[in-house]
Order: sequence, then C-alpha cells, then structure tokens
Amino acid sequence: MSPTPRRHATARTVRPAGTARRRQGFTLVEVLVALAIVAVTLAAGSRAADSLIGNASRLGDATVAQWCADNRLTAFRLARQFPDQGESDATCEQLGRTLNLHTRVQPTPNPNFRRVDVQVQDENRQPILTLSTVLPRY
Repeated sequence: MSPTPRRHATARTVRPAGTARRRQGFTLVEVLVALAIVAVTLAAGSRAADSLIGNASRLGDATVAQWCADNRLTAFRLARQFPDQGESDATCEQLGRTLNLHTRVQPTPNPNFRRVDVQVQDENRQPILTLSTVLPRY
C-alpha cells in the first residue's frame, strides 16, 4: 500500500484575547451618515431647480411686459402728437396673457418735451416692469 499524502496544517494567526475579526461591509452609523449627505445634496439640488424654474418664469413675464410697454411707447411716437399730461390705463394681450398698462405723462423742465412712463402690471395689479421715454413736441 502506498502511503496517503499528508496534508500540511496551515498556520493560523493568533489574535490577542478580546479582539474579534472585523467583518466586511458598512456599519449602521456609516450608512446613516451617507444617507444624511445624500439627503442634504438632494435638497440643495431641488432648491436650485426651483430657483431656475422661478427665474425662467420671471424672465418670460419681463419679456412679455417689455413688448407691451414698447408697443405702447411706439404708439405714442407713431401718433406724432404731443401727449397730454395725466394718467391713463389700458390693457395689452401678448401670448394669451392680458396685462394692465398704467401710463403717466409728465412735464419736463423743457416745455417742448414730455416724459412718458408705462408701468406694466400683472393680473393682480402687481408691477412687472416700468419703461420710460421722453417725447418731443412735433
């Protein structure tokens, strides 16, 4: 009979008493800290996205208001009449929205010119934009 091959005993590391072998993976504290970081990051990202949406909306409102005010002042120029002093209200419809226009015509130190201010207001009468110009006597 042939001898059976002997297996060699592997050397084992001897650990001091009271120390346990560290397991693979994350502890509960590490997972909670990671979740807190992710939550803060997502909240900041959400706030930034909301800010961008609000800015885009305000930019659209300001653009439409600018068109309305420009149209009103252009109508004064095309009429080629010296505007009477005082205040008036009108409406302007752009892109399906109706905006309110409050126009104020004031004298200037030179009697041959009048200052015209057009304030554009939203549906709730909140000012969006004010545009001013000086018109000459024709």
